[in-house]
Amino acid sequence: MPTQPDPLDTPIFGGDLAQRGLALNAMCFSFNDAGNRAAFLADEEGYCARYRLTPAQRNAVADRDILAMLAAGGNIYYLAKLAGIFGLNVQDVGAMQTGVSVAEFRQMMLDGGRRAA
Repeated sequence: MPTQPDPLDTPIFGGDLAQRGLALNAMCFSFNDAGNRAAFLADEEGYCARYRLTPAQRNAVADRDILAMLAAGGNIYYLAKLAGIFGLNVQDVGAMQTGVSVAEFRQMMLDGGRRAA
């Protein structure tokens, strides 16, 4: 079950998260190659093992929990490739991060990034 966002607990991607997320981000970077995306889909467990994901990272990937991947050191720019494999786009992820529906997120962007009062 995906993690529910807490607006006061947004992970800030800095040095500590970058170190923690190195394996996950390296794996996601590999998805720039279509062959690697196919290899992941053919053997997800083996592909994750190849990059030595931590248990928290592996669980987040298995659960398709983008918010947990962010908390485990994932960088949104790298995670975008993995999200695409899962059939998610940037608006889907933005909605997850803000705790609103995709339609509400789209409207929020049209309103200049603010929620309706």
